[in-house]
Order: sequence, then C-alpha cells, then structure tokens
Amino acid sequence: MVVTMWPIEKILPYARNARQIPQKAIDKVASSIREFGWRQPIVVDQYGVIIVGHVRLLAAQKLGLKEGPVHVASNLSAAQVRAYRLLDNRSHEETSWDEGLLGPELLDLNGMGIDLELTGFDPDELDDLLAENVDGLTDPDAAPGIPENPVSRPGDLRVLGEHKVLCGDATSLSACKVYWVEALRI
Repeated sequence: MVVTMWPIEKILPYARNARQIPQKAIDKVASSIREFGWRQPIVVDQYGVIIVGHVRLLAAQKLGLKEGPVHVASNLSAAQVRAYRLLDNRSHEETSWDEGLLGPELLDLNGMGIDLELTGFDPDELDDLLAENVDGLTDPDAAPGIPENPVSRPGDLRVLGEHKVLCGDATSLSACKVYWVEALRI
C-alpha cells in the first residue's frame, strides 16, 4: 500500500456521504491526531474523493493541518469504491466491547498516566467502566458463612451513634419484643 502526503485542500469529501458526523467524533479524532500523530491514511479514489476518512479530514481541518497521509485505491472499480465506503462505516456497528477486558485495560492506562479521554470514551462511559472494575473479585450478593465463635449473639443490641442494631431473627416475634424493650431503655 502506497501512502503519500497530500495537501488537505486537495482531498475532496464524497458529496453523497450518508454517514452523519457529530462534532464530538471530529473532536475525538482531532485529539488522537494531536496526541499520536497520523496512524491511518485517508483513502481516496483516483479523483481524490474520499472513500474512507471523512472524520480524519475534518479533524485535520479543525487542527489547521496543511497536509495529511493519503492512499489512492486505484485498483477498485467505481462500484467497489461505493460499496467499500458503506462497509467501512457500517462494519464497526457490528462489534461490541468485552467489558471484562476493557475495564482492566482502562485501569492500566490510567495507572500509566494516560488521559483516558484519548481512548474515545466519554467521561460518563469511563466512570461506568471503571466503577464496574473496582467492586472486587466476589459476587456482591455473596455472604460469608457463620463463624465458629461469633462475637454477637441473638439479643445483643449495638448502639452506633443515633442507630441501633439488634442481633436476632426478624421473623421471630419474641426477638422483636426484645428489641423494643431494649431500644426504649437506651
């Protein structure tokens, strides 16, 4: 694959590009180019019309860049160009994330001092992804077994500031009576 640098103004958007491009996508790609440099060329047909890379072009324009990397896909027919343009935009919609792997990857990057917004995830998404991976390694509904020598016994009442905790069986009427008698005494 041959990639050459072209003046940005020579790269032409496809007039019938069906993909809607939100500003936040342009901002994210601009941040990526600024941080990592160009890592993917803009793919054009023999006339310089974009096949793949509309967001990259808009990001380069936002950054005020004068040139960008271009690959001319001269070996594709007009029909193949149009089909590939749609495929490139559609194919990513078929994928999803393995959040069990994604969360730890983000945690590692965070520990390395990387600004996690450079990954393309929004702050709210990052909060959710990172929160899911700090809960621990056990089922949140798992309860420990009863110890051989428990500290508390049925009928014990603990006073915790303004709160009271009774050790007992909430389904037992006698335990509830003990609670009310003890609670009123304190």
